[in-house]
Amino acid sequence: MTKKQNFLLRLSIVFSMVFAVCPNAFGMHIMEGYLPPAYCIGWGVVCIPFIVRGFIRIRKIFEENRKSITILAMAGAYIFVISALKIPSVTGSCSHMTGTGLGAILFGPSVVSILGIIVLLFQAILLAHGGLTTLGANTFSMAIAGPLVSYGLYALCKKCSLNKKVSVFIAAAAGDLFTYCVTSLQLALAYPSESGGVMASAVKFLGVFAPTQLPLAIVEGILTVLIVMALENYAKPELKAVGFSKA
Repeated sequence: MTKKQNFLLRLSIVFSMVFAVCPNAFGMHIMEGYLPPAYCIGWGVVCIPFIVRGFIRIRKIFEENRKSITILAMAGAYIFVISALKIPSVTGSCSHMTGTGLGAILFGPSVVSILGIIVLLFQAILLAHGGLTTLGANTFSMAIAGPLVSYGLYALCKKCSLNKKVSVFIAAAAGDLFTYCVTSLQLALAYPSESGGVMASAVKFLGVFAPTQLPLAIVEGILTVLIVMALENYAKPELKAVGFSKA
């Protein structure tokens, strides 16, 4: 077995292990009908500028280099698959990885807003994972806030001359965790605690997801590093097209 074949085998084993430990359950995306109408509309409006910016950025990417389409499609598929894998949390709800860190690192956060809203729309319709009324809130937490943190941290790590694999791990893991911080705040704003208000409620929501989300963030960081390594071995021209190989 060659070195490349051995690497692919190990990568497939890692993915199989992740699938094996993720049973069917209702997803952590804020479910249909859970948020009051005003919050649904409000979060949707907040997402509009990011979505417009992402659409413009994707058009520019397509015009500049068609080779990047393959990597862009792979980043979207990665988000769809990895965010559909759910692990039950301590209260019967679920936690899951987001997968948005990879796209943010390769293309920037605005592009991921488009990939994320497409994924969330399909999951809401086909998997009953999330909802249409809560699409704006879920888009903001998973496809906007998380990717912004991943992109910012990766850029910071580059300036600090950290090892590329370490930078990718930190960016992907932190983006995953921040998504859940934002989701907890969204839920807390809609349902503040009678004793303690919004912050007390946010702490309670964070406590629900922390036991499963912390290890999941670590797993997502490792998986993202493995995928970047595979891309650097097998898709160098495509990575060069998006500018990542220069990082």
